Amino acid sequence: MSTGLVGSPMIKTIHDFKLAGKVVFLRLDLNVPLSEPDAEGHRKIEDDSRIQEALPTIRYAVEQGAKLVLASHLGRPDGKRKPEYSLLPVANHLAELLQQEVTLAEECIGDGIELMVQSMKNGQILLLENLRFYPGEEANDPEFSRKLAKLAQIYINDAFGTAHRKHASTHGVPSLILERGLGLLMAKELKFLEPLLHQPKKPFYALLGGSKVSDKIKTIETLVRKVDGLLIGGAMAHAFWAVQGDAIPADAKHPKPEDIEAARSILRDARRREIPVYVPLDTNKGFDIGPKTIEKFGEVLANAGTIFWNGPLGWFEKPEYAQGTFGVARAIAETTAIKVVGGGDTVSAIKKSGFADRFDHLSTGGGAVLEYLEGNGLPGIDILKLNQRELTLIHSALREE
Repeated sequence: MSTGLVGSPMIKTIHDFKLAGKVVFLRLDLNVPLSEPDAEGHRKIEDDSRIQEALPTIRYAVEQGAKLVLASHLGRPDGKRKPEYSLLPVANHLAELLQQEVTLAEECIGDGIELMVQSMKNGQILLLENLRFYPGEEANDPEFSRKLAKLAQIYINDAFGTAHRKHASTHGVPSLILERGLGLLMAKELKFLEPLLHQPKKPFYALLGGSKVSDKIKTIETLVRKVDGLLIGGAMAHAFWAVQGDAIPADAKHPKPEDIEAARSILRDARRREIPVYVPLDTNKGFDIGPKTIEKFGEVLANAGTIFWNGPLGWFEKPEYAQGTFGVARAIAETTAIKVVGGGDTVSAIKKSGFADRFDHLSTGGGAVLEYLEGNGLPGIDILKLNQRELTLIHSALREE
């Protein structure tokens, strides 16, 4: 059934289409971390979380008898064919998980690919080679989009992590395929993220870490209008200390002037709105929050109705600086709040803490989550909205070709 997003037109999901016998272009985010090549040049997948998250949509399409064309990027090959960024390890791993053959095409477009698609049988899977081997992908090139769109009758986007990019596979292709919608993962992402903008269960707290305040300023400005409190950790807290005149440990990361100014602006706005901002009370050498802060953050969040967390609270990759992030993860896990996490590093930290199964949603998006929470929409989602005027314009354009 269609998903109704608050304040937006209806968007179809994969459940709204009859897939049997149809070629489905399924945009996924299979951009997984790979190991360095071994002696034979083979690379192994170090974390298959994104592949696992894609499985429900893939399995559904296969069960429904679709001819499935999968598409994804991997790494940053900058529009050039680089073997180290091939999706071959992904194809092999997918085949193992699905217990069926996954054919990796050597290209994304061209007569050869079109013939391969035409010869597919219901339930078969073809994975296109890395989209970013083509400069037309990131440039949202109309001709590249047109060649990709020729392959399929239905377009499904299940790559939330790239929904903030106006690329050919996320924006150009769905503008040319009239039957288009969300995959199961995208629908799940919006199910948890949409209420943060419009109807969070109160009290609503945002816990923000990481390094740069200025990178998150627009998101924080939006959140200040919606939250009942902000909690700040990680190196970005140093900018708030600087505004307050607190000392920053000599060996710790010192904030840039733009980060200090961003922190000053946030504190000013929060005071005006009477929203409390909690910054660390103590620190472990500037690389983690200290025990007093862990306790204070736990007390503040104990009665939360909704918690959104983006950014680790310390250098969690090193055990000596992981106690803050893990301690707060434990405290949040014990609350009855709706717990939503955005950002790859934060998700990794929570998984490492051992409390991941007690969080409601671990988003697959990093930058996409922050941009979505700015409240201005995302290109990869907006293009899927059922707008009659847009559909009419697309129909006219297709007739003219």
